[in-house]
Amino acid sequence: MRAPWGLSRAAALAWLAWLAAAGPAAAFEPLSDAALSAVRGGDGVSFDLAGFSMSGDARVTYTAAPGRSLYTGAASAARSDGADPFGDPYRLDVVGAAGRADYFQLAFPLNAAGAQRWQFAYDWGVTADGVSRDGGSVVWQDARWYGGGLQFATPEFHDGVAFGLALHLRVGELALRPRGRGDASEQLALRGIRLGGVDADGNFDNTPWVLADVAAQPALLNALSDESGPRLHFGIGWPDARFGNGAASSGALQVDNICFVSAGRPTVDLGSSRIGALQIQYLDVKFKR
Repeated sequence: MRAPWGLSRAAALAWLAWLAAAGPAAAFEPLSDAALSAVRGGDGVSFDLAGFSMSGDARVTYTAAPGRSLYTGAASAARSDGADPFGDPYRLDVVGAAGRADYFQLAFPLNAAGAQRWQFAYDWGVTADGVSRDGGSVVWQDARWYGGGLQFATPEFHDGVAFGLALHLRVGELALRPRGRGDASEQLALRGIRLGGVDADGNFDNTPWVLADVAAQPALLNALSDESGPRLHFGIGWPDARFGNGAASSGALQVDNICFVSAGRPTVDLGSSRIGALQIQYLDVKFKR
């Protein structure tokens, strides 16, 4: 049988035996800091999103200044699966790090056969200078993640949240449709998108591209305050040789076809595009109010 919540089989049996022997429940007892610090996790938690789907009319608006805003809304998402939809789950673990705070790690399914495919869509629009304009819809078709994942921890020197991100992604089509998600007669379409890690020669090596790592090159999200007030801040630090090789990870981006489609007009085909060497050495972004 499969142990619940990703526990090892031995741990699950021990837990059941303890329940059988415990008898009536006793009152909770407080633990000292020393006892709490001695607690270590087991195998973590595994979960899946087989057959997942969602849709709704919720809207998220970012206001840069009075009368100037950007919104996204009416998001929808759905996932299709292979013959064994629970055989390749997400994994959430608490990972110990020598000399640093422990961190949460969410590992994406390996999806070796590419059977887990996502479909996304959302609407967007802007308001500025007294004009409100609906921009149409953004549609992702057959998005597939092959491994990679997210990390979250406390920053070493700053407030906020430190995180890591590794991506190996392929997308069948990414389309911008001004007439709405269901109307492909007018669109900018990018087909055959591939993003992932590369070897020393710039060739895809079927590994995730590590954009950030909580130890070797942490990303940071926090709030800063200056004379103009609070601002949202996002950044990726320099590579840290104390926890890695001191070099930023290399990746590549490839698009098989870029085209414009307009009703009653010939399709404008821009062919393919490839950026064979991508590295993030340092990034610092502050969002103005």
